[in-house]
Amino acid sequence: MKRLRSLYLLSIPILLLGAVFLLYGLLSLFVFEDQVHIAFFELAAGALIAGSLGLLGIPRSIGSIGYRESLLFVTLTWTAAGLLGGLPFMLINGLSFTDATFEAISGITTTGATVMTGLDAMPKSLLLYRQFLQWVGGLGVIILVVAIMPMLNIGGMRLYKAETPGPVKGEKLAPRISHTARYLWYVYLVLTVACAFCYWLAGMDVYDAIAHTFATVATGGFSTKDASLGHYDSIAIESVANVFMLLGAINFGLHFLVFHGRRPWLYWRDEETRWFIWIIASASIGIGLLLWLAGSFDNAGTSLRHSTFQVISFITSTGFVSAGYPEWPAASALLLIILAYIGGCAGSTAGGNKVVRNVITIKAILQEIKYLIHPRGVFTLKFNRRPVTRDVMDSVKGYMFLAAALTIVLTLILMMTGLDFLSALSAVSACINVNGPAFGVLGSNFAPVSDFGTWVLSATMILGRLEFFTVLALFHPAFWQR
Repeated sequence: MKRLRSLYLLSIPILLLGAVFLLYGLLSLFVFEDQVHIAFFELAAGALIAGSLGLLGIPRSIGSIGYRESLLFVTLTWTAAGLLGGLPFMLINGLSFTDATFEAISGITTTGATVMTGLDAMPKSLLLYRQFLQWVGGLGVIILVVAIMPMLNIGGMRLYKAETPGPVKGEKLAPRISHTARYLWYVYLVLTVACAFCYWLAGMDVYDAIAHTFATVATGGFSTKDASLGHYDSIAIESVANVFMLLGAINFGLHFLVFHGRRPWLYWRDEETRWFIWIIASASIGIGLLLWLAGSFDNAGTSLRHSTFQVISFITSTGFVSAGYPEWPAASALLLIILAYIGGCAGSTAGGNKVVRNVITIKAILQEIKYLIHPRGVFTLKFNRRPVTRDVMDSVKGYMFLAAALTIVLTLILMMTGLDFLSALSAVSACINVNGPAFGVLGSNFAPVSDFGTWVLSATMILGRLEFFTVLALFHPAFWQR
């Protein structure tokens, strides 16, 4: 069966993970000297051997990768990365398999939700590995595989479309999808280097600058500090984070066009980016006003500083924290959850519904109102000065319905495990939008969630990262029919 034969390709991400284990074992031994290298070396040996054996089983010519095979490969890659990537947290930090898997899936999906505490005292190599998981997952393991494995070029577009977030998945920056993937990774690397340098200039040491860069550009949100970026209480560091969280949440194809053509005005010409900036500005002022009126901070300037940071952190699905946001007024908590559902731009590392889907939905509602007023009128729904096709409209409607329906069902399931409504809803929001922070009893971390609830949330993160349809298609009987 062709779909089963394509499973041999899982050996490629397993080999890559083995190389990552080996790298962090070497860093532990020669750089950080934190005495955890043996665990990394043991895991590296196992992954490299298993991956090599699997690679030997790949036929010399596997032919074109079909769309169904791509869906299966993408879903299993993210699942395997979570299951295997959590093993260092078990061996080194003593987490249970459930919690270790949750932590790894949270990292690889760039969610940033955590069950770990006492980060400040943990081995540096383990913490940097945790940050690195987010960086790799930020632009996508599959895009990385397509970029470096020419053998996948025949079916690469199918893998790219199955993994890339956003309603319009057919656009390429180059004729060959492997070249497109490389261009996106070049942009990613440039932003990574620039962010690390700016963090260092703002006052972080080299280690923390690199570690937080992995989380910022990937809009992941993990930190090496229990207090997140609030540990530094630095306007300069928060400003750097704001800028690069925004850049990470803007379409990377647009970044490439701007960098390649040296045309920065393309950002403002892009309708999705314009809406993105307007939403952030409006929400920052609104929540800042709420905080000031509630007396959460001493003055309006401080209120605006923290509201802006948390608005950017939530809408970009990064999840960094600069102040005690769980104690903010209830209205601000609801607004932040709404922002998490809005999300960043399509084709970025951010989660959520994506701005483009929200804008198209609003335009469709307004169009229906026009039809009621002018029943014989002919109206064309446009986005970015181009008509929105029927297949995109159907995709947007389906996605928005699924986002709402899954939120309701998953919230009810978590409430049945003993969580209160706010904690359950915010946990689902944090995981389905790959956002990270929650409210209620989960304001500090996700440790209070039961084992069953933790597995539910782990699956929710993969669902959210792959935007539902890629995973749900596997459960349809037609998927397994010839």
